[in-house]
Amino acid sequence: MDRFEDKVVLVTGASSGLGAACARLFAAQGAQVYAVARDDERLAEVATSAAGKVSTHVADLSDHEACAGAVSTCVAELGRLDVLVNNAGRHDFRITTDVTPQQWSRDLAVNLDSVFFTSQAALPHLLETNGNVVNVASVAGVIGEAYSAAYTAAKHGVVGMTKALAVEYARTGVRINCVCPGGMDTPQAHSIDVPDGADWELIMRVAALRGFMSAEQVAQVVAFVASEEASAMHGSILAVDQGHTAG
Repeated sequence: MDRFEDKVVLVTGASSGLGAACARLFAAQGAQVYAVARDDERLAEVATSAAGKVSTHVADLSDHEACAGAVSTCVAELGRLDVLVNNAGRHDFRITTDVTPQQWSRDLAVNLDSVFFTSQAALPHLLETNGNVVNVASVAGVIGEAYSAAYTAAKHGVVGMTKALAVEYARTGVRINCVCPGGMDTPQAHSIDVPDGADWELIMRVAALRGFMSAEQVAQVVAFVASEEASAMHGSILAVDQGHTAG
C-alpha cells in the first residue's frame, strides 16, 4: 500500500518502540521518512531494517534549537514536509515528594516542550503542503498515572496543545490530531525503574483489561490518522488503549 507515496514524514523518537514502528510502517507505505532520535546506532538499525526510504538525524529534542534544526534539515535534504509525528518522550516513575526541580524540568522538556517547538518549526512547511501533525500523548494525557506527576502533566499538556492548535489552524488545510496509547510492549516497558515503596498494582493499571499492545498495532493507528483516509479528523484525541480508559 503506497498511501504515503511522494510524502515526507518526520518521526521523532524513532530509534525504538513506537517511533521505530512508525518509521518502518510509513516507509513501507511509500513515504520518505526522516527519523529523528538521540541514539545514532539504533537509528541506523531502524533505517537498515525498513522496507523503504529512511533518512536519519541525531538530535536531543529537549533542546528547542534542536527541534528547529531537525525540521530545517529535513526540509533542506528532502525538499518538503507532509507529516510530523511527535513521538519523542520518556516515562520515569518517581514518588512525587522526591522529584527534584531538575527532573521536573527535564520531564517537561522531553515530553511537552519538544512537541511544541518541533510543531512550531514544522507548521510553516505543513501549511505549504496541506500536511498534518500527529502528536503522541498517552492515556496519561486524559487520566492520572501514579508516580508520574510530571509525565502526566506533560501529556495533558500535549492533549491541550493539540486542541489549541487545531482551533488556531481550523481555517487552513493543516490537520492536527493526537493519539493516546496505553501500555505497549516496548523496550522502555521492560526497563521500568520502580521507586522504593511504590505500589506495583497502581503502576500496572496501565495494562488493564486486555494487557499490553504491540508498538506495531499503535503505529497502524498513527498512520491512519496521518493518511487521507482520516481527512475529516482535526483536533481529535484518540485513545488507543485496549479499553483502559473505558472503565
